[in-house]
Amino acid sequence: MPNHTKGAGSSPAKNPPFEEALQKLESVVEAMESDDLPLETLLARYEEGAKLVKICQEKLAEAELKIQQLEKNAAGEMKLKPLDLSEE
Repeated sequence: MPNHTKGAGSSPAKNPPFEEALQKLESVVEAMESDDLPLETLLARYEEGAKLVKICQEKLAEAELKIQQLEKNAAGEMKLKPLDLSEE
């Protein structure tokens, strides 16, 4: 049953939650800083880290967009305007 994935994560088909991606990124950086890894392993860790950085940046951008869409209506209640990604 050798089912190997590059990220070795629990959900390879779907991006992990922000916190999980950040935690994995921190462990990748720690492993790279240990100076005990061969070049091939360092390159693989770098590639994994780059993917995790992209995931984190995308999730932060999504959160920022949602926050920007919050506005107060006349009654002072918070409401979320519909997300329109067609402009991008």
